[in-house]
Amino acid sequence: MDTESTHSGYSYSSRSGRSNRHGERSRERHKAGSSKESTRSERSVIINPPDTPSQDSPVHNGEPLPGEPTPAADGEEAQDDNWGETTTAVTGTSELSLSQEEVVGLGKGLQDRTLSFRRYLPLALGLCVGLLVLATPLAFLVLPAVLWPDRLQSCGAACEGLFLSISFKLLILLVAIWALFLRPARASLPRVCVYRAFLTTLTLLLTMSYWLFYGVRILDAQDEDYHGIVQFAVSLVDSQLFVHYLAVVLLELRHLQPCYSVCVIRSTDGETRHYNMGQLSIQRAALSILEYYYRDFPLHNPALLSASKHRAAKHLEGLKVYNVDTFKNKLRAYLLDRAGTTAGAQPGNGNQSRAMVTAASKRKDNAHSELYYEEADYERRVRKRRARLVVAVEEAFTHVRRMKKEDERASPSDIMEVREAALAVFPSMARALQKYLRTTRRQHCHSMESIQKHLAFCLTNNMSPKAFLEAYLAPGPTLQYGPERWMADQWTLVSEASVTSAVKQGTEFLLRCLDFSLAVTVKSIPYIRMTEEYVDPKSHKFLLLLQSETSV
Repeated sequence: MDTESTHSGYSYSSRSGRSNRHGERSRERHKAGSSKESTRSERSVIINPPDTPSQDSPVHNGEPLPGEPTPAADGEEAQDDNWGETTTAVTGTSELSLSQEEVVGLGKGLQDRTLSFRRYLPLALGLCVGLLVLATPLAFLVLPAVLWPDRLQSCGAACEGLFLSISFKLLILLVAIWALFLRPARASLPRVCVYRAFLTTLTLLLTMSYWLFYGVRILDAQDEDYHGIVQFAVSLVDSQLFVHYLAVVLLELRHLQPCYSVCVIRSTDGETRHYNMGQLSIQRAALSILEYYYRDFPLHNPALLSASKHRAAKHLEGLKVYNVDTFKNKLRAYLLDRAGTTAGAQPGNGNQSRAMVTAASKRKDNAHSELYYEEADYERRVRKRRARLVVAVEEAFTHVRRMKKEDERASPSDIMEVREAALAVFPSMARALQKYLRTTRRQHCHSMESIQKHLAFCLTNNMSPKAFLEAYLAPGPTLQYGPERWMADQWTLVSEASVTSAVKQGTEFLLRCLDFSLAVTVKSIPYIRMTEEYVDPKSHKFLLLLQSETSV
């Protein structure tokens, strides 16, 4: 700190950054504080804690120093006029203080916990409902045998057959619930699925109704007919199986028939795909479109957009924007100030303006020529780099085949593994591959480790050089690259209609991520009317008549 909290003796030396006023103030304290009763080594200035007199009034031996204001009698603190220059600020990091990185980390941790809760909440709810559904029929059978076993009638062969039936039905229901409802969620949707909520409510309502009837007619009356109780439990299992069949129809079969044609356009480069979809809600349709996007769309490459931006900036360099109001004011002032000048310079100024307009028009007319030659030069460089890459890869694979033949005649200790062979031949093609990826602006999509792993995979499966190059000559779908290359881990659904409503003719919504967005337009598949036209098989028969006499 710049100032010291304890000063020994009379020396009040000023450091860098202290004002002249503070030096004069120190000299006045030095003159007023000199006394014969104390020595130089005994004098000290004490900074009082908050519960003692204020910091603006230092205490010397229990009394205020001369020249300092006396605290007010009513307890109010007297503030120094030069507090901005003389106040000493004590700063530090508390044990409970948090840095900006820690605050961001806490927010991220809370968000991750929230996302995990939302992800596993439907699974936990489905598990609880499934356990309730499976435990209810068993409870119907066990409770009478536990509460009034002496009064129950004996269970005959028909009743025992119902036990076998209910056992297999519960087993089938258990497998069906596991296959349909206990699957891990593919995505986190913004709203609850309407059909799932309806089926869950229907299941709970059915179970509670059976429990209510069971409690009133069987538990309260302590029914002795155990055969009827078993039949009641069997009817509950049958009802649950029918509800599960309804769930299969609503969740899995209803949307299989195509009803709509969906057009998906990527905002940055205009990449377009068309898909057929069934009757889905907007959020379910958006989820299906994202699954199609990661499978069919090529990887989004922002580096390819820099060339068009460079051309646009280069074209705008020849354009100049004028403010009309400012130009009028300057022209009026110029005419007033230069009213007495001759008109000899006007033809020169006109010629200069005319030349500037002509040059700007020429640059505008030559924009398409610059674009044509730029694209032609880019294609030429790509073809050149591609040819060099193909030759380098073919030579590397030829060298590997030669090494493989030599390894067949070598001893087992000298045989090279596939990973070592890939590392040995990779430097011969690395330079050509790197230049090609830089030219096509896809160098960020492939790391050296991924290229070596792909090369080892191709060598292991005895693939051709063309099979190895196919992953680099053309951009593949998004899922072929690592998740760190997707650049879109969270999507936002923007829709004017409710996301739980069904898609229909003219529905439009937007799927937006960090760098781009997907515009989706829905159109109905038209009703197709086909007619039949019968063709008589005899109508295709014809008769060929040949003349017996020929002309000579």
